Amino acid sequence: MEEILEYRYDKFVFRVPRGLRYTADDLWLRLEGDRAVIGLTDFMQQKSGDAAFVELAAEGTRLAAGDVLGTLETIKATVTLKCPLAGTVVARNEDLEVEPERVNQDPYGAGWLVAVLPDDPAQIEGLLTDTAYFDLLPAKVAAER
Repeated sequence: MEEILEYRYDKFVFRVPRGLRYTADDLWLRLEGDRAVIGLTDFMQQKSGDAAFVELAAEGTRLAAGDVLGTLETIKATVTLKCPLAGTVVARNEDLEVEPERVNQDPYGAGWLVAVLPDDPAQIEGLLTDTAYFDLLPAKVAAER
């Protein structure tokens, strides 16, 4: 069973699975073979609200770190999602076109966004560890209050 860190505030619980890498702007990354699968953190999906529409970069798109990999539209906001590393999109979660709510229901599983073939897998080491991201959550939650 996967180990999960949980940060609790009031009635909210924010889950941070161990073993993933994270960005300060609330994306996660999991290495699967030579591919990096990217998705929204539990904090981001709760903060943003119910997903109404998800638009993702097409397969074959080359992205630099910081380039837009997609957008998430909710009733609260439109969120621009930035790629945490340079690489080529090799898969996108087509199911989100029909069921965008998957990003809310299962952000670390069926709600994944894209898979990228990194130009340099060492870039992943520069991302936040699970504990480093978890340590940022109190300040992130406080900023939302």
